[in-house]
Amino acid sequence: MQKNITGIILAGGNSTRMGTDKGTLTLNNITFTQHIINKLTPIVDEIIIVSNHETYDQFGVKRIPDNVKDYGPVAAVYTGLKASKTNYSIIVSCDAPKVDFEVFKPLLDERNNKHDIVQYICNSRTTPLIALYNRKCLGIFKLALKNKIQKLRFVIKQLDAKTIVAPDHIKEKIVNINTPKDLERYNIC
Repeated sequence: MQKNITGIILAGGNSTRMGTDKGTLTLNNITFTQHIINKLTPIVDEIIIVSNHETYDQFGVKRIPDNVKDYGPVAAVYTGLKASKTNYSIIVSCDAPKVDFEVFKPLLDERNNKHDIVQYICNSRTTPLIALYNRKCLGIFKLALKNKIQKLRFVIKQLDAKTIVAPDHIKEKIVNINTPKDLERYNIC
């Protein structure tokens, strides 16, 4: 069955707040990145990891470096979408190891609508790094990079975005683990 969707894992950050590469941290003796790969595999045609770090070659999926180095998530999303062969991609940051099909399904249900991005809002914050992107927004990302815009939330404001209120049962699954304190808070250590 052709799924016609790509899974893109963003793993290019410097992890300055964590002090170590977040994508290689473990939950139940499995790296965060492998957890995400395991959850994406049944629903996507291909998985791409956007990272400049060769460490991510261990996962046996396609890894591509950022097209624009040291430019944060705007460059990473652009790089992933440009490499994708499908119209839609689920983008997940490597620091969200609890995502699963319950998280992805509402996003996928919006796949054939006109929106550039479908994201959640949880605790008054949107989740552009756990979202469904339409490849047609590549031009806006390219223009943002050309204009040296590094704030992903600013770029998202230029897109036709649909924001879904996160249901209570998935709120714990769409958290990003950014600091050692987050590791403790979400019982991941």
